[in-house]
Amino acid sequence: MKFIKILFIFSFFIFSGQTKADEALNWLEKEIDIILDAYKKDLSNENRFKIIEETINNNFAGTGIAKFIAGESWKKASKNTKQDYIKNFKRHLALNIASMMRGYTDQKYELSNSQIDKKNNIILVDMEIFSDTGSVVVTWRVKKSKDKYFVIDLIVADISLVVTKRSEFNSMLKKVDNDLSKFNNVLSDQNKISYQKITEQ
Repeated sequence: MKFIKILFIFSFFIFSGQTKADEALNWLEKEIDIILDAYKKDLSNENRFKIIEETINNNFAGTGIAKFIAGESWKKASKNTKQDYIKNFKRHLALNIASMMRGYTDQKYELSNSQIDKKNNIILVDMEIFSDTGSVVVTWRVKKSKDKYFVIDLIVADISLVVTKRSEFNSMLKKVDNDLSKFNNVLSDQNKISYQKITEQ
């Protein structure tokens, strides 16, 4: 009887975990489709980017990612500087995603697998993107907070977007003596250039 009880509890946790993983997969599919649908509609590049930026801001853990990437520079910055940096970073992230999407030509994708990473308390969702030359697998790292899912990282060919960005930003921050206020000016100017490229017809 005791063995059956233990088995029942064990089965419950497995089922509960898989349900959570499936929920994350369904949520992610819906949000990805919002972005892809923007490319299927007859929209201006500016309006298309607005959809992408809103979707990214709503579903990526932008503030947490921004703080991690800023590293030691974050601790030394003022409250207003931090707020400006988060705003600049979120736009930078949206512009990066929009830039990657510029080559989109109605490729098919499939969310093929979702599982719980118990060690890090996150959900991993694999997405396979198909093209004429083959396919590539992107792994989304998703975390649930306050009954809402958020993307915390993207892994492409075993390369983390967040880790790559941290390395890139660290190099840029060193050029301004790790002053986040000065870095905001650099990032803001970079965003303006990227935005012009993204929205040009």
